[in-house]
Amino acid sequence: MRRMAFLLRRQSRNWLWSWTHNAPWQQSISSRLPQRLQSRTVLARHASTKAEGIVPPKIQLRDYQEESIQSVLESLEKGHNRLGLSLATGSGKTVIFTQLIERIPPRNGHADQTLIIAHRKELVEQAARHCRLAYPNKTVEIEMGATKASGAADITVASIRSLASKDRIEKFDPNYFKLVLVDEAHHIVAPQYRQALEYFGLTEPSNNAPALVGVSATFFRFDGLKLGSAIDHIVYHKDYIDMIGEKWLSDAIFTTVKTNVDLSRVAKDSSGDFATRALSEAVNTATVNDVTVRSWLTHASDRKSTLVFCVDTEHVRQLTETFRDNGIDARYITANTPRQTRNEELESFKQGKYPVLLNCGLFTEGTDIPNIDCVVLARPTRSRSLLIQMIGRGLRLHPQKENCHIIDMVSTLNTGIMSTPTLFGLDPDELLNRKSVQDIRNQKEHEELNSPVPDAGYVRPLGDDEVDVTFTTYDSVFDLLNDDRVDRHIRSISHYAWVRVDTDRYILSDKSGWMTIEKSDQDIDGPWVVEHVRKYMLPNGWVHTRPAVIARAPDLEQAVRGADTFASEEFNRFAILSSQGWRQKPASKSQLKVLNDRNILDRELTSKDLTMGQAADILTKLRFGTKKRFQSEQKKRKKEEKMRKEFEKQMSQGDVRVGSLSQQDL
Repeated sequence: MRRMAFLLRRQSRNWLWSWTHNAPWQQSISSRLPQRLQSRTVLARHASTKAEGIVPPKIQLRDYQEESIQSVLESLEKGHNRLGLSLATGSGKTVIFTQLIERIPPRNGHADQTLIIAHRKELVEQAARHCRLAYPNKTVEIEMGATKASGAADITVASIRSLASKDRIEKFDPNYFKLVLVDEAHHIVAPQYRQALEYFGLTEPSNNAPALVGVSATFFRFDGLKLGSAIDHIVYHKDYIDMIGEKWLSDAIFTTVKTNVDLSRVAKDSSGDFATRALSEAVNTATVNDVTVRSWLTHASDRKSTLVFCVDTEHVRQLTETFRDNGIDARYITANTPRQTRNEELESFKQGKYPVLLNCGLFTEGTDIPNIDCVVLARPTRSRSLLIQMIGRGLRLHPQKENCHIIDMVSTLNTGIMSTPTLFGLDPDELLNRKSVQDIRNQKEHEELNSPVPDAGYVRPLGDDEVDVTFTTYDSVFDLLNDDRVDRHIRSISHYAWVRVDTDRYILSDKSGWMTIEKSDQDIDGPWVVEHVRKYMLPNGWVHTRPAVIARAPDLEQAVRGADTFASEEFNRFAILSSQGWRQKPASKSQLKVLNDRNILDRELTSKDLTMGQAADILTKLRFGTKKRFQSEQKKRKKEEKMRKEFEKQMSQGDVRVGSLSQQDL
């Protein structure tokens, strides 16, 4: 009887909806109907007619926007239904996913509803606004806070918090949905998102569920491992460097300013980034705030619209006061700012009525302020995602700006902090001064060709067209093994003691086994591969397992994040943390004995030569092949010496020198 009653209720609603929806005055009548009578079935929706006289505005997609949509459609045709679009801030992500809606056919021939999920009010309202403009003939509803959707609209835009309520999410029937879109999808593995995806049958790949498309500018998690539980394929990638090069985003110049902030003792939160309160105590000091303001005055006082990212509300207030004490009209917005005041201050900033706006965490996502021509990063972070989001705020095109100046206030210690140098793959100690994106890319390419090593021979040719040529040599295997500069970059990303044993190969080990991160040109799923090997002690000695693939990643940083997450569960942190006190103690007798037995130096090593940590790193390099690399380097050395002499000879051929011609090489 209950089943029959349900069917009767549904049929009556279907008839009522079809009758109202097909009438010329459909929109005015349906808007006055009680919410429980606004639900409709698929049959009724397909029987509806479009309102006459309303023509959707024609949107001319950029080439990459169309390419990204086609990538989704092609992947769906192959049977994949949990997809990611990696698109830079300012690429028009909202335009892309709203245009994607009409391109995806109904599922099973009839399910054609779409759900868009976002985590902030501004993003929800922005998505709904775009959808109403793109589809004036479709019903678009919002599910957020006091605003409740019917569950039957063509397009529903919902806040993730509202979907956490069982009563609210159950009004949506998964059988009627063809598409679930997630904005800022790097949040997609958070518990609330997981619950919503589970309701729609999307926790695992399935042919009997809506398509899931996540869109983000930072399609990676800080821990490096978890996104695969929600997204199976990233089908398109367009980062901000590509966008700048193709003139879709504003050019940027970068300046790094070193401060004396000690972040080594700042606690970490559950995500691995700096804990806000502890970070604020380290950064929010009169000295550091004064350095920040003086740096802005030196490098960017001519900029019209500067956005400053701070740590917390107290940091915002005190840094704002420091700006004002220096005669600068600086204002701030926080989560506690009344909505009307916030809107007024933001609108005044967009109109250029004052030059500096400070915030903490409000404008990292979904904020469109294209006039920003300077971004000050006064908030240190270990998160690549957050760093890119902050930089991205200033990269939107605007007719009155030539570029955006990014001023990065960085600490002096290598504590895994993400900064603009590490973002581009440069040494974390690299100082940038008004370097453009192209300048930095050129510098990185130069450093890759001439990696920093000791005892470099340097030749500067004569003449106006100067060319720097660097020839590098190692005088002993000890010099090579003890060159810790090659480990600095990876240790700026990780707080574990990773050791580089070859150009693109890194090792982390303890007594239970080891992990490798290695670049592989043959791996189509990601050039960087993370593998784990376990060791076991048997009566006849140590044995180890075959390497097990733990993760694959498109770049070194994401590979490190994934490897670190695994290592934190499998390895002894006392053994692998690079900050452990034992690493600073003198090398042990047993370490020195092994090293001296290897004859890596032409004399006996003593505890004065090495710390215990340095010795451990050298032993790792010896075990995993760096000595063979030295033999290869020796061969290269002879070749480079020959090249150097030939180069000097060529450069000197144009010289005229006083002296006997017989003594000159002709």
